[in-house]
Amino acid sequence: MQIKKILVPVDGSEYSLKAARYAADFSKLVGAELVLLNCRMQVPPMLSAEAYEQAKESLVRRADELLNPFRELLRGAGVTFSAKIMEGPVEDAIIELADFEKCDLIIMGSRGHSELEGLLVGSTTHRVLQIAACPVTVVR
Repeated sequence: MQIKKILVPVDGSEYSLKAARYAADFSKLVGAELVLLNCRMQVPPMLSAEAYEQAKESLVRRADELLNPFRELLRGAGVTFSAKIMEGPVEDAIIELADFEKCDLIIMGSRGHSELEGLLVGSTTHRVLQIAACPVTVVR
């Protein structure tokens, strides 16, 4: 199996930073490109057109700012990458982008929940593990 493209969902947490570091090191070993993903909150549709656009611009700006430390990390590591911002349910966005980008692997952080606790809570990591078409590596 050849790994050419790796999806790295990030949310600004310590765990997503650990996952990004791991992904940078791993991608250098296998010569893969990384795709950073941040999922932003959806804007409520009941807002006026002007308020909707203002809220959307604010959320996109915040998501873009959240990606900056990850971009710096990957540039510093000399890794080829692109960065994407999507909206909606996080696990759906991860699966959709992994399929669209034809990713061979997803590397994502864990919030540190035990296996049982994660299953009971229905965490994003567990959901991605259940439905992703490609392998998923979880970094603690």
